[in-house]
Amino acid sequence: MFVLPPPPRYPAGGAYGVGLGGVVPLIETNNTLSNPSGPEWQFLVGEGTYVLKEDLHLATPPPHPSEAPVVNPNPLATNPQPATAGTTMSILSLETRPAPFFYKGPSATTLSLSGGTTSIQEHPNESRYSTEGGMSSEDGRAASSEVPTASTTFGSAPAFGEGNSLLAPTVSKDVNKKKKPKNNVTKSNSSFISRVIVNDSLARKLTERPSDGLFAFANINRAFQWLDMSSPTKQDYLTKILFTKAHCLCHDVNMVTKSVSHIDVIMGFSTGEIIWWEPISQRYTRLNKNGIINNTPVSEIRWIPGSENLFLAAHMDGLLVVYDKEKEDGHLNPEEEGLNASGSGSEGELSNGSAIGNGIRINKSVHSKNQKTNPVAAWKLSNQRINAFAFSPDNRHLAVVSEDGTLRVIDYLKEELLDLYYSYYGGLSCVCWTPDGKYVLTGGQDDLISIWSMADSALVARCQGHRSWVSALAFDLWRCDDRNYRFGSVGEDGRLCLWDFSVGMLHRPKTAVPARHRGSVSSRITAPQRTDTNTSFNSGGKGSSGVEDEWEENAIAHPVQPRAVIPMLPPVLTHVVDTHPACWLAFTEDAVITSCKSGKISSHASLDRPDRLTKAKAT
Repeated sequence: MFVLPPPPRYPAGGAYGVGLGGVVPLIETNNTLSNPSGPEWQFLVGEGTYVLKEDLHLATPPPHPSEAPVVNPNPLATNPQPATAGTTMSILSLETRPAPFFYKGPSATTLSLSGGTTSIQEHPNESRYSTEGGMSSEDGRAASSEVPTASTTFGSAPAFGEGNSLLAPTVSKDVNKKKKPKNNVTKSNSSFISRVIVNDSLARKLTERPSDGLFAFANINRAFQWLDMSSPTKQDYLTKILFTKAHCLCHDVNMVTKSVSHIDVIMGFSTGEIIWWEPISQRYTRLNKNGIINNTPVSEIRWIPGSENLFLAAHMDGLLVVYDKEKEDGHLNPEEEGLNASGSGSEGELSNGSAIGNGIRINKSVHSKNQKTNPVAAWKLSNQRINAFAFSPDNRHLAVVSEDGTLRVIDYLKEELLDLYYSYYGGLSCVCWTPDGKYVLTGGQDDLISIWSMADSALVARCQGHRSWVSALAFDLWRCDDRNYRFGSVGEDGRLCLWDFSVGMLHRPKTAVPARHRGSVSSRITAPQRTDTNTSFNSGGKGSSGVEDEWEENAIAHPVQPRAVIPMLPPVLTHVVDTHPACWLAFTEDAVITSCKSGKISSHASLDRPDRLTKAKAT
């Protein structure tokens, strides 16, 4: 029986700011799934062959009827363009999986590049061998992936804001019952949300799916989709939300609260607003409504490791803001101590795009006594946009990369800047930690990937293989051990690069290092710390002692190293995965998954690993 197609969802009569004469209406399409085959869709690495199993192409939503699109945009125009992020994903498994391997952490025999022993143990009473290390962010641009991270062996870090009784979690009568957001998204009359499409068979699909199957959450322009990657019909979304004008730029899934009956998802938008969404109950709460706290786009958002309620959002004006998903919004009024620098700087000195005195300006401390409303904390790093950040595996440190070409390593528990590094050229776009926390990797507009040693506070290698900006980084945890690492990268050139490096490859620079050895992250954090956590400007400010302040500033800020003195590592694989710019990647036990700005998600499965995708098709 022939079924007529549905009518156009959007009227053609001038709804897009164009003439009425014979305009073809824009019709929202469905996701498509294809299975390309042939030698051009596979690549060979040392461990075996990877074959493209499937291409999932997400439907790109047309502009909302109330929004007039730019018919012929000028690529050379200098006026500000709306913030976009392409297609980013989060992969989630509700089943707890063991880590691929067990790290023993930095032991007494672990040597730094300068020849000394290192340790990241902060307190004498902390066990160096603990399996309580939390999950780390695996790539700089995308939301975190539910690929099991390595079991870290660092001492158990205190909770963020510990010591502030106002942030203590409320004790619930039923510990297994999670608090849901306020509003029903399917019945919402909010002008922020345009449409919500829920799969008619959602309840049945959730019941019948395999327990070890993967969920995926994906944002593309003004659409957000919830997908079941274990289904043979994975192109049929479980839920699709279309927003009116705001574009979803980033999102993250809480790995602490996940269960078969509850999933906490947060989304950051081009309007600066944030949505906390629980997909199983289809309820949501809108935070930073109308930009009351900050009205600049959210470039990155992540749950704080180990927290059920707190998450960190990076706004494009250089502000990092900690939110509580259950608190109401309030105005962000910089606290009195946040306006009076303990150094030579003032508010005006931020005009060059850098934080004052190589420090951070605390607009609101996590230890503030004013915690009735959001934000919980706010830190100003720069006047230029923050592109990405990543939490360290020990849940103590935060690596932040910005458009001003800086990498900042912050002890976010103490709200203190530890290190400041500079790119070779241009801004830095993505960042991630090695699973053991010994190195930080960054990619950026210099087409390079830089490897920074945390023990030596130094750049130890650059990786050259991309022909355009690097957009995302991720580690393959199943091919890492104590001394060898495998990671992947994708870039604006549409290429996927795989890299192998080991401690032995990261030799010291060819030129002599300064006579004074810079303090490492691990050495500085064991030193006595300041007791006043509300001090607005931390290390690096000009104080009463010029010599001491100059020493401290030099210890934090590290100059750019010439290309001639830093080892250059080649990729073990370079493969073009798409003709469009790639913007995200992740590793699973059996596959490499990438996405591009056009909405295509590609899964390359290894023929030498258990194939989850084949099992899904067989079911």
